[in-house]
Amino acid sequence: MNVSEPTAVFSIRDQKDQEIKQVILLVYSALEEKGYNPINQLVGYILSEDPTYITTYKNARALIRRIDRDDLLQALVRDYVKNA
Repeated sequence: MNVSEPTAVFSIRDQKDQEIKQVILLVYSALEEKGYNPINQLVGYILSEDPTYITTYKNARALIRRIDRDDLLQALVRDYVKNA
């Protein structure tokens, strides 16, 4: 083993954010395919936590409901700030 190899860092937050991102992308795609405005629908869901803003197509509603709304908002803000 080479002593100068960098130590791999494991972050639960990074992993959780990545899972949230995957779900959002799948839900976004499902909403778009069904002809909805994905941004409006996701904002409606986030503000109200009413799952009927999200289509059942491609299991999108079940996927989004697995994510805690606070975790979702935190991940969105972190990603926005990181990529600003």
